[in-house]
Amino acid sequence: MGAIGEWENAEPGVKRKILQPGKSLMMMEVHFIAGAEGYEHSHPHEQLSYCLEGELEFRLDGKPVTVKAGESIVIPSGVKHGVTAKADSVLLDAFTPLREDLLRK
Repeated sequence: MGAIGEWENAEPGVKRKILQPGKSLMMMEVHFIAGAEGYEHSHPHEQLSYCLEGELEFRLDGKPVTVKAGESIVIPSGVKHGVTAKADSVLLDAFTPLREDLLRK
């Protein structure tokens, strides 16, 4: 788990920084090197991901969805998802409610 505002390694080639959360909404910035993967997982939180730079291929319940700079994707609560960076990429992820599993107490 990371401290708010500090970069941490998430998976190989992936680093993230959790931004100051609100009461029920939080964001984090995630950087990927080309070829890096965010492993498949699911969580009860609704997620919005906005691609600031690059190109990524998300997998939502096994279905591929490509997101490029300036585009976003909605990941509903409970949907199994993962991502592969097709180029060096940056995402801004938003979650509601708070991802307590990511926040350091």
